[in-house]
Amino acid sequence: MTLFVALIFLVAIVGSFYAYQVNPNPTPIGHLDKFGSCTALETTLKEVQQKAQSYYALRGGMMMETMGATAPTAAGAKDVNNVPYSETNVQVAGVDEADIVKTDGQYIYTLTNANRYYYGNGGNSTLVIAKAYPSDEAAIVSETDLGNFYPQEMFIQDGKILIFGSTNMEFPLTEAQKQAVPGFAATDIMPPYYRYMQLATVRIYDATDHSNPSLVRSIDFEGSYLSSRKIGPYVYFIVNSYPQYQILEKSANAEDIIPLYRDRSGNELSNDTAFTKISSCGDVGYFEPMNPQNFITIASISMDNPEAEVTKETVMGSGQNIYASASNLYIAEANYPFWTPEEQVPQETTLIQKFSLDSGKISYVGHMEASGHILNQFSMDEYDNHFRIATTVGRLTRGFGGGIAGTTSNNVYVFGSDLSMTGKIENIAPGESIYSARFIGDRGYMVTFKKVDPFFVLDLSDTVNPKILGKLKIPGYSDYLHPYDENHIIGIGKEAIEAEGEGGQPANFAWYQGLKIAIFDVTDVANPKELQKVVIGDRGTDSYALHDHKAFLFDREKNLLVIPVLLAELTDQQKEEKNPQWPPYGEYTFQGAYVYDVSLDNGFVLKGRITHYDANDETFMKSGYYYFGDEYSVKRSLYIDNILYTISGKKIKLNSLSDLSELKELVFGSAMNS
Repeated sequence: MTLFVALIFLVAIVGSFYAYQVNPNPTPIGHLDKFGSCTALETTLKEVQQKAQSYYALRGGMMMETMGATAPTAAGAKDVNNVPYSETNVQVAGVDEADIVKTDGQYIYTLTNANRYYYGNGGNSTLVIAKAYPSDEAAIVSETDLGNFYPQEMFIQDGKILIFGSTNMEFPLTEAQKQAVPGFAATDIMPPYYRYMQLATVRIYDATDHSNPSLVRSIDFEGSYLSSRKIGPYVYFIVNSYPQYQILEKSANAEDIIPLYRDRSGNELSNDTAFTKISSCGDVGYFEPMNPQNFITIASISMDNPEAEVTKETVMGSGQNIYASASNLYIAEANYPFWTPEEQVPQETTLIQKFSLDSGKISYVGHMEASGHILNQFSMDEYDNHFRIATTVGRLTRGFGGGIAGTTSNNVYVFGSDLSMTGKIENIAPGESIYSARFIGDRGYMVTFKKVDPFFVLDLSDTVNPKILGKLKIPGYSDYLHPYDENHIIGIGKEAIEAEGEGGQPANFAWYQGLKIAIFDVTDVANPKELQKVVIGDRGTDSYALHDHKAFLFDREKNLLVIPVLLAELTDQQKEEKNPQWPPYGEYTFQGAYVYDVSLDNGFVLKGRITHYDANDETFMKSGYYYFGDEYSVKRSLYIDNILYTISGKKIKLNSLSDLSELKELVFGSAMNS
C-alpha cells in the first residue's frame, strides 16, 4: 500500500512536467479552456499515468525534493468611536488577510489550539470572544467548542465570523474504488473499506450576540485550504484537491475523481447532507500549459450576505502561494521537473495564473512564467499595472548554518498588463538564495544569504530596464522586511558568524546566532546602510515573526514594535567552552512579547517583556526543550487605544502602553459553550 501511495505521488510529479512539455503555447488572455466532457478529462489523466510509468522505468527510482501596491503604514491602524486600534499586519493596504486573532476595536476574537498538531494537548479547538475595551470591562464572554473542526484562520465583519479550517471524514469506498485498490476485490462478503478524506471547511458564525455565537453555514471542499484575501465584504479563497488516479484503472467514469463538495445551512446543519461533485467533468477548466497533478478551486463569498451562493471555479492546476491586489489575484505554482528524458535539461520555473476580482466575481485573465521558484507571498507584487516577482533558481541547504551546498542564482522579473515580460534582472548574488523580499512602489528590496547578508535596493521605475541601485553586505540575514518610512526598512532575521573549516580556514557557510532586528537606511540608494540594530539572545532564539508576518506589530506614530520571542541564552559554562566549529545552542529561558520603543535616532529601546507563564510556574524552565505551539506561547499582539493586548492559546493580557504595567489577565479554556 505504501508503494501504491508513492506511485500516486510520483504520477502527480510527472504529470506536472509532462503537461508543461506538451502544451508550450500560452492560453489567450481572458480565456479559460474547459475539458467539455469526461472522455477528454479521462484521456488526459491516463496519458499522464502512462508517462509516469515510462519515466519511472527509465530512472529506476525516485528523486524528490520538498519545498521547504503601496505597503500599509503601521499595523493598519483604524479608529472606531475615536479609539484607535491595530489590525492584522498585511502586505497590501485594503486587502485583509485571515489570521488566528482579530479585533474590531471593542472585542478580540481568537482561535485556540490553532496549532494543536504541534503540541496535542487534547480537547477540541475553540473560538474565544473577549470584551477588550474599555479595559475595566474586559472579560471572556464566550468560548465556543468547535468539535472536530480544526481552525486555521478567520475574518470578522459586522458581528459575523468566517473561519477556515479542516475536517477529517471517512467514507465507504464505492465498488469502482474498491476495484482500483491493489489486492482488494469488491465482493459481497468484503467489509466496507473506507476512504479517508480531508475537507477544507469554511464555517460562518453569527456573533451578533457575542456571548452565544451560532453556526449559520458550513461549506466543505474535498482538499486542503491554501490561502485567502478579503476585499471589502468579499472573501476570496483557494482550495487544493488531489485526483485519485488509481480509480481510472477500473472506473468507467472519470467523474469519480472530481472533488466532492457540500454546502449546509439552516436545518441542514444538523444532518448528514450528501456530498455532490464540485463540478461536472465538462465544466472543469485547465490552464495552458496544463498541470494535471491536482485541482484548485477558486471561490468567493460575501460576508455582507453569508447566505448567498458561493462563486467558484474548479480548474486542473496547482497553487503554492498567492498574492492579491485590490483588483487582481495571482496564484503561483512551482514546476519542479525532476523527471525528464536524459537528453533534456530540466528548467525550474514558476507559473503565475492571474484572475481579476470584482465584487465577488472571479475572471481568468491568463498566465505568466518566470525562471526559478519563489520564497513566499512577498516575492510577488503588483504596481502601476505591472506584476513583479523575485525568484531563486536552484537550492541551498538551510541546515546547521547558511547554505552549504548547491548552485543558485536569483532574479527579478517584470510583466506588463498583457502578461508579457517587459524587463528583468538575472543572476543576482550567484551561490546564494533569497531569504526575504519586499516591493514598495517603484523600488524593490531583497536579502540573499549564504555567509553574509547582501541587502539589495532595486530600481523598478523603468519596467523595461530594472536595475540594482545599491547593496550592503553585513553579517546575518533578514527573514522579513517591513517599511518604516519611504527611506527606511525594518528587517528581522538572524545574526550569523562565519564558520571555520579545517585548519581554521573559513568554511563555505555561516552559523545562525541570535534574533536580529535592524533598520536599513536607503536614503542614499547607491549606498544603503544599517542604521540601527539589536540582537536578542543566542543561538536557538526564535520568533513567530520570522515565519509569519502577522506576528509583527509595528506602529510608527507610536514608536511601537512588538514581536513574540523564544529566548535562548548560553550558560556561563557554554560561553567559556564556545567552539566556533560547532557553536552551541542556548538554553530556553523565556517566551513572550518583547516591546520596543523604536526610532531612527535611538534605534530599538526595550521597554519591557510580557510573558504568559506564571512567575512561580517552573514548567517552562524545567522542560529542557520547547515546541512552538505551547498553549502559553504568546503568538500575537495588538493595541486598542493605549492598551497593549498579548494573546496566547490560554490567556489575553492587558498592559499599559505607557509603562507596560499589567492591568488585567483573561484566562480561558475552562468553560465551553456549544
